[in-house]
Amino acid sequence: MSQISPVRPVKILLVEDDLALLEVVRDILSDTGYEVMTATNGREGLQAFRLFRPDLILSDIMMPNMDGFELLEAVRQMEEGMLAPFIFMSARTERYDTSNARRLGADDYLFKPFSAEELLTAVEARLRRREQISLFSTREAHLQTVVMLASAIEERDVTTSGHVDRVRTLALAFADYLGWSPEIKMILEIGALLHDIGKIVVPEHILNKPAPLTDEEMEVMKRHPTSGARILKGVSHLAPAAPYILYHHERWDGRGYPFGLKGDEIPIEGRFLALVDAYDAMTSDRPYRRGLPRERAMQIIRENLGTQFDPDLGERFLNMLAESAQL
Repeated sequence: MSQISPVRPVKILLVEDDLALLEVVRDILSDTGYEVMTATNGREGLQAFRLFRPDLILSDIMMPNMDGFELLEAVRQMEEGMLAPFIFMSARTERYDTSNARRLGADDYLFKPFSAEELLTAVEARLRRREQISLFSTREAHLQTVVMLASAIEERDVTTSGHVDRVRTLALAFADYLGWSPEIKMILEIGALLHDIGKIVVPEHILNKPAPLTDEEMEVMKRHPTSGARILKGVSHLAPAAPYILYHHERWDGRGYPFGLKGDEIPIEGRFLALVDAYDAMTSDRPYRRGLPRERAMQIIRENLGTQFDPDLGERFLNMLAESAQL
């Protein structure tokens, strides 16, 4: 059975008044690599929780001084105990006990006697669930910050209202079409939202000019990919998204910016976002022109495969658009 391999040992609090069973369970967990703290009643268990802040609690129900239900209730009342996985171990199978355990927020219920395999499976499943919740919560907090930042940047550019959110939606749909993993899509989402973050250094009179830019103004505008990547470089949880920001204006034929990279020299993030960004730009209304019909935008992309766009990735992008009238 595979085990979680954290940077530090996972700490488990084991609360059991049957000393023989406590020793057996402790040995199974310790031999698997977990750091185990023990207590023989609920009161000792609560003190141990406050002192050691374990990653998971395994507890009997019927114990002296404080039973398992009281321990669970006390743990859940503490901020640090609200999400701590809590598994009951009990020989009692009455409906009241199991429903009461769920009501109080228990995560699992092991019926005695149980095997080492059943114990380890339950423990690992609950630890993985906690890890997923923690990652999701962290991601959501980061994403809220990113969305707020992207909205603030877009407020400066009245010509591209809604562009960032449309690029995000279309980029995630394309990533799903390509079968990209959830981990890669998390980075993509940040990159899509912040792909124009470098425009924060572009003067508003250039951003909002209702006419073609002069050569000098275009040179200023062309700095936004490098400016954006530089901003993200110092933020550890955003830095992996930098390639989307830095390379989405490169062209397959080498005539893009900021580096003039050609073909496969352009990282996949840039080639991917170049398609999504260009499609939305063509199909969206701007103050100085109407957006193109989707069929015309698709035709332009097809005509520019192998020049502006990655021909293979572009073909798959067009196939996705052809298969979904909603995009």
